[in-house]
Amino acid sequence: MIPTNKKQLRDLVSQTTIETYEELTPQLVQLIQETNRKEDLTEAQKQDEISLHMMGYIKSCTNEIIIEVLAEILGLEDEKQPVHIGGR
Repeated sequence: MIPTNKKQLRDLVSQTTIETYEELTPQLVQLIQETNRKEDLTEAQKQDEISLHMMGYIKSCTNEIIIEVLAEILGLEDEKQPVHIGGR
């Protein structure tokens, strides 16, 4: 759908946001669980690492939302390469 007004654009961005967050959330959960299992880290180090994971998650989600919305508007083909949090 190519939006022709702000409401349609808002709806497209909202739907893409929901889909992107749902797609990437399992990766964030896995990273947090792995970090919490690291016995060699202090609680403060674990929290620092989790904060970095969360920042990477937000960055990855934001980038993917922008890419998906622009691709929809411009009619670009989907490559369907997996997105990884933090660019990994």
